[in-house]
Amino acid sequence: MSEQLKPNNGKSAEPVGAVLVAGAGIAGIQSSLDLANSGFKVFLLESSPAIGGRMAQLDKTFPTGDCAMCTLSPKLVEAARNKNVEIITLADIQKVSGEPGHFQVEIRKRPRYVDLKKCNACGECSIACPVSLPSEFDRALGTRKAIFRPYPQAIPNVYGISKAAGRAPCKASCPAGVNVQGYVALLAQGKVKEAYDVVRERCPLPAVCGRVCQHPCETKCNRNDIDEPVAARDLKRFAADYVYAHRNEVKDVPPAPQMQQKERIAIVGGGPAGLTAATDLRSKGYGVTIFDAMPFLGGMLRYGIPRYRLPGDVLDHEIQYILDMGIEARTSTRIADPTQLLKTRAAAGKPAGEFDAVFVATGAWVSRKLGVPGEDAQGVLQGLSFLREVNAGGKPAVGKKVLVIGGGDVAMDVARCARRLPGVTKVDVACLEKREEMPAHAWEASEAL
Repeated sequence: MSEQLKPNNGKSAEPVGAVLVAGAGIAGIQSSLDLANSGFKVFLLESSPAIGGRMAQLDKTFPTGDCAMCTLSPKLVEAARNKNVEIITLADIQKVSGEPGHFQVEIRKRPRYVDLKKCNACGECSIACPVSLPSEFDRALGTRKAIFRPYPQAIPNVYGISKAAGRAPCKASCPAGVNVQGYVALLAQGKVKEAYDVVRERCPLPAVCGRVCQHPCETKCNRNDIDEPVAARDLKRFAADYVYAHRNEVKDVPPAPQMQQKERIAIVGGGPAGLTAATDLRSKGYGVTIFDAMPFLGGMLRYGIPRYRLPGDVLDHEIQYILDMGIEARTSTRIADPTQLLKTRAAAGKPAGEFDAVFVATGAWVSRKLGVPGEDAQGVLQGLSFLREVNAGGKPAVGKKVLVIGGGDVAMDVARCARRLPGVTKVDVACLEKREEMPAHAWEASEAL
């Protein structure tokens, strides 16, 4: 902490007039005050968020029975006001080097996540915080919020946020990076709209994902070690459905971009990737136009996922919310060459397009073939083509008995859709794997079989 003085003309450097006191309990505080009053610059180091140590947790002192806080509190105030005492909290000593008179100490300071200059210790943040944790100050007999002040007389008199090391396993496993523990905690407090907004920060289709997401967050949930995971996907669906059901009471208007960019972006493909890119780009102020070859936006959400899993009105509402951000959609428009949309074509002497950049999100519409004789015969249909026809309102020509080859999630959707077709009496599923080895998720297979 102190600066090392360089030797002068081969003589030893003068001792540094500063002292580091490690530990800010009552002993460390009193030592710091004594040294400071003797003219030393004192660095009072404490690993916790506030000074005071164990004495701050006591009711009475031994053997006199005096009030512990009555004794400690004046010392806290005096240390905070003494210009020769610099308090350093949330810090640990990493290395000590040098020699008596001019030591060098390397410390590691952990973040408080609160701006000390702006916090006035009003406590409103703690009231609003939905996350409760065991209180270390009360020896885990009580609880505190994730943003907290250790005790009312704490010095420094500011709040801080405690965060676990690394990311929560649910958030780390989410492909969209949704703050799962955040919206679950808000829902526990009854703050449904706030929870919905937390989901929307990373996922522009909360009601959709609340129905069809494969929820890897639940697989990684720490609650599995106790009983069963938190139903994160269902809670997400609840939040989205609640906001939609109470749309006349709950204000759910797409936020306007903070600034408008001059560039325009074309997005080829109106599926989940295209809609997500459009949302992110529009929120940054870019002009966005979505091109899609199909009559309606949604991509595989609309033409690949069966309606019994994802109702059309739910998807329509979520897409309309995105378009209401100021995004243009041109459906039934197939783009054979995305470069034709670029303005830069003019430099090559070609007709210029309308856009400064193009994002291609055409999806994966082609089924994998088996590579065996007869798979192109009449009556043999590819899985995605079958689902697309069913979801578009068609009725594929199949007989009374249907055989589905494959054991993945798509095969399960095909089997369930086929069973719902008029005239179909039996659906069999054939795959290479054993029942427990099927690539389909366990819940998909159990619902189908």
